[in-house]
Amino acid sequence: MIVDEAFLKSQIRTVPDWPKPGIQFRDVTTIFENPQAWRAVMDSLIHRYMNIEFDRIGALDARGFLMGSTLSYALNKPLILFRKKGKLPYHTVAQDYALEYGTATLEVHADTLQKGDKVILADDLIATGGTLLAASQLVSQLGGQTLEAASIMDLPDLGGSRKLKDAGIPVFSLCEFEGE
Repeated sequence: MIVDEAFLKSQIRTVPDWPKPGIQFRDVTTIFENPQAWRAVMDSLIHRYMNIEFDRIGALDARGFLMGSTLSYALNKPLILFRKKGKLPYHTVAQDYALEYGTATLEVHADTLQKGDKVILADDLIATGGTLLAASQLVSQLGGQTLEAASIMDLPDLGGSRKLKDAGIPVFSLCEFEGE
């Protein structure tokens, strides 16, 4: 069961010229505010992964936490949190990455994976792919394997899904928006 793409796209607010002129920001907070849309998104993702063998859900800061925790609960899988630098209290490994509008560092606890673990990464969108690519690099650094990067939406014109695929990371999104 996959959510109807037209319905899903109608539930995502577009904010013109934010955070800078010319950008059409796709705001998924409207999905979280609408129980019907949120259930459709999560049911679609749960159904996608319920019969796939994997070990952990990796959730990306911050909206990916909402998706990842729901998937973790529904699929009875451990949840890994990928956080912005300085937010995790224990020993971490870090990976720098490029954002649409700058650079940042992603961290994960150094003991969060077992060697050979297969991980599904969850984030709200794929834009430039920097955050998901950094998370996948951290998974590899800890001896794991990224099975797929899952998102609500893909912005393919920003090139992120292509970068992820070129790095050998399959991607799955419930809808796409053209342009920036």
